[in-house]
Order: sequence, then structure tokens, then C-alpha cells
Amino acid sequence: MTSLQTATPSPRPIDGIFRALSDPTRRRVVERLNRSPASVSELAQPFDMALPSFIEHLKILEGCGLVRSQKAGRVRTYQLAPEPLKLAENWLAEQRALWERRLDQFDAYVMTLKEKEK
Repeated sequence: MTSLQTATPSPRPIDGIFRALSDPTRRRVVERLNRSPASVSELAQPFDMALPSFIEHLKILEGCGLVRSQKAGRVRTYQLAPEPLKLAENWLAEQRALWERRLDQFDAYVMTLKEKEK
């Protein structure tokens, strides 16, 4: 490996989930699917974009596992797949716990410095 090459870690499922959720259109689709399954046309209706562009958003959501689809005749219906959201929720909870511990340790350190000043 040359000095310009770096080892890139293989992508993890959570990377795709956060990438998908980084887009406001896709977040709105997930929010809509929280209520009930919906067809592509129902999901696309509130958005001012061409249908092929909107379908690309759905492909990204489906690709990372956040939604599932099934086709009945000519209608494709999407529904939320909650398992990947749980993965993201757990990761965020771990990060929150880590930073709370660090802040508690910092607070304790600052308090000991204040006590020493007295």
C-alpha cells in the first residue's frame, strides 16, 4: 500500500441508514410510512419532483432496509421496516451514554479543581 492509499473500512448497515435519513425527502417518506403503507403515487403526491427522481429516493430507502415494497398488479406499495430504525436508535443511545459519561467525568474534574483552589 502506498502512502496515498488508505484502508477504508467496509461500509456497515448503519452507514446506509444514516445516509438515507440525511435527506429531508426521504425522512418525510419515512414519517409518512409511520402511519400506514402507501403506494408510490400516494407517497410522491406531496413532492414537487418528477416521478423517476422520487423513485430513486424510494430505492435508497429500500436499499438500506428502511422500507419494503411489494407489487400487486401495477401498484407497488411501500411499508416501513422498523428493524433498521432500531439499529440507528441503539447507536444514538450508545453515543449519548458515552458523552454523558464523559461530561460527568469532566464535571467531576472541574469540581476537584475548584476544591483545590479553596
